[in-house]
Amino acid sequence: MIMTKTPFRISLFGGGSDLEAFYSQSPGAVLSFTIDKYMYLSVHNFFEKDKIRAKYSRTETVNDPRDINHPIIREVFLQFKMKGGVELSSIADIPAGTGMGSSSCFTVGLLQNLYARHNKFVPKQRLAEEACSIEIEKLKEPIGKQDQYAAAFGGINIFKFNTNGFVEVEQVNLSQKVFQQFQSHMHLFYTGQTRSTSSVLNEQKSNMQSDEKFKMMQQMVASVFKARDLLYAGQWQELGELLHQNWLYKKQMASKISNPEIDEAYERGMKAGAWGGKLLGAGGGGFLLFICPPEKAVNLQAALGLEKLNFKVEQEGSKVIYFDETNVDERV
Repeated sequence: MIMTKTPFRISLFGGGSDLEAFYSQSPGAVLSFTIDKYMYLSVHNFFEKDKIRAKYSRTETVNDPRDINHPIIREVFLQFKMKGGVELSSIADIPAGTGMGSSSCFTVGLLQNLYARHNKFVPKQRLAEEACSIEIEKLKEPIGKQDQYAAAFGGINIFKFNTNGFVEVEQVNLSQKVFQQFQSHMHLFYTGQTRSTSSVLNEQKSNMQSDEKFKMMQQMVASVFKARDLLYAGQWQELGELLHQNWLYKKQMASKISNPEIDEAYERGMKAGAWGGKLLGAGGGGFLLFICPPEKAVNLQAALGLEKLNFKVEQEGSKVIYFDETNVDERV
C-alpha cells in the first residue's frame, strides 16, 4: 500500500483573483495557509487483477478506467495508464463542499500517490500544475488555481497569478512569536451547511465582466500584500478589520456567496468581539473564520452557537506517509 496525506487550506485574502477570467486581464494574488486536517488516499494492489476498485463516498468496481464515474479518479488513472489489480480508498477529516479545497486536495494527493507508485519524485510546482490541468482544462471545472497550489506546497503562502497563467509562490515565514499569535487569533466554526461551488463561481466569473466588480477584485488583490505586511508586524486588529472589509467586497461579487443565516452568524461574531471574518471558499456554506483576540474566544463561541474546529497551521503540503515497495508499478 502507498498512502498520501494532503492538507486542507484556509484562504484569507484574494480569493476569486485565481480565476482565469480575472488574472488573464490583471494579475491575481491569494494569501492562504494550510491546516492539520487532511485528505488521506491509499492505493494498493487488488486481488482481482483485471479490475479497478475505487472507494470514496461510494464504491466503484470497473474493468477499464474509462468506466470510472468519479471524474478526478478517471482522469488521473487514464493519465497513468492504470490497469486492473489496483484499489483506491479515500478518507477525509473534513466533509466536501465546506470551502477548504477538498477536490483539489484529492487531485494533488492522488497524483502524489500514483507518482510514488511509479517510483517517481515530482516537485510541488509540477504537482500543482498537473492538478490544475486535470481539474480546469480536462474536466472544465469553473474553479481557480489557488487550491491546487496550497495543497501541494503547504504552509502560509502568497500565490501570484500572472496574466500568462504562470503561478509564483511566495512563502510567508513568520517569527515563532508571531506564528504562535497568528494561530491563537484564528477561530474556525462550522455552519452546518455544505454547497456546490459551481453556480457561485460561474456567476462570479460572469460578474467580473463589469468594470465595477473587476475594480473591486483588483482592490482585493491589493489587500493581499497589505495583509502580508500586517501579518509580519503582528497587527491582528488591523488584519481583522482588513478581512472584514474584504468580506463585504466578496459578498458583492455573486448573489449566492452568503445567505441570511450566514449573515446573522457573522454579525453575532462581530458583536462578540471579533475584528473581522469571512466565509471560506466560494461561498454558500461551509466554515466561518474569525480573527478575534484570544481572550474573547469563549464569548465568540457562545455567541455563535456553532461547532468550533480547532486546528494548527500545517507547513509541509501533500506527502507520502506510507510506502510499500511491493506496490511499485514500473509499467509507466
